[in-house]
Amino acid sequence: MAKTPLGRLPREAIRMLELPRLPQDIIEGFKVLVDLTGTISDSMDQLGIVGVVPAYVLPPVTAGKRIVGPALTVRNIQRVAQIHKAATVDKTNTQGETEAHNLAEPGDVLVIQGVMGCSNMGGQSATIAKRQGFIGAIVDATVRDPDGYRSMDWPVWCKGFTPITGKWRMETVEINGVVEICGVQVRPGDLVCADEAGVAFVPRERAAELLVIARQIDAGDTRRKADIDKGTAISDLLSRKYK
Repeated sequence: MAKTPLGRLPREAIRMLELPRLPQDIIEGFKVLVDLTGTISDSMDQLGIVGVVPAYVLPPVTAGKRIVGPALTVRNIQRVAQIHKAATVDKTNTQGETEAHNLAEPGDVLVIQGVMGCSNMGGQSATIAKRQGFIGAIVDATVRDPDGYRSMDWPVWCKGFTPITGKWRMETVEINGVVEICGVQVRPGDLVCADEAGVAFVPRERAAELLVIARQIDAGDTRRKADIDKGTAISDLLSRKYK
């Protein structure tokens, strides 16, 4: 069924209604990597791709979670001069991530380039996002209701928390455009891979190529761990080629 915008944003601000999608077998291939973001990071080093944000920059709200799925993007901008002094501004709600929720397909990842200091997403928005199929969110900014994400078992990576609403302090200006997350450019349909160590954004057109290398690294690491566990001498570990 064709997607129909909700009218929260001008139609031209929604750059695409349908994501360009990777074959499902590529996505499944990334899902089974043992050390998800570590292996992807090593693979990106080999290919000269910059696409990893470590967890000390963008930590997970809930430990132990991992997600793999295509990015559906949102871009917010600051609407007021000072976030903490916005009590007297026009109270028109200009937050529009519901347009993204409306476009979501099961397995998508919500990726938000946001505004620090106010909430770019709250518990009710997250509840709708999960219901619509989003498997988690990556937010380059602050959010509120962290306990809500934990209680609904919905993974979120963000820069921090705030109780301050973003409804009239920021404005959603684009859905499914190019965003920048902690210095990494992310396009709609790029593959998002996130775990406790960080977030990796795999360019869609390089995903198949990168997966080949990642599988080789993953298999080598698995063999080396097995050798370590069975007591292989350090000299032998150093002399064997695992990758």
